[in-house]
Amino acid sequence: MNEILGSRIKALRNAKNFTQEQVAEKIGVSRQKYARIESGVNSITLDILSKVAEVFDVTVGDITKVLDETPAVAYRAGEKSGSAKEIFDMLDLFYANKRMCARLQHKTII
Repeated sequence: MNEILGSRIKALRNAKNFTQEQVAEKIGVSRQKYARIESGVNSITLDILSKVAEVFDVTVGDITKVLDETPAVAYRAGEKSGSAKEIFDMLDLFYANKRMCARLQHKTII
């Protein structure tokens, strides 16, 4: 899952002709940490994901939609994955999204 998000983020960065260093500076992380996010080594927090979306002028949903598309294709191809780690990663992302959504809704209400 981290690799899928990382690839999507890298594609968005390349489309904007930004360097890793430029994006890292804009979101407030080191270039090394940003590079590990793009390569899928590091997990991405929802906070950083929302900052990345802002830098690329897209929504968080535009970035994470690749997560919805990939399993459907893999399932149709007969691929059987679904390790416990992948399931826990998906649950972590779900709850992170849920918390961020609640925070964003709270900000717009005030």
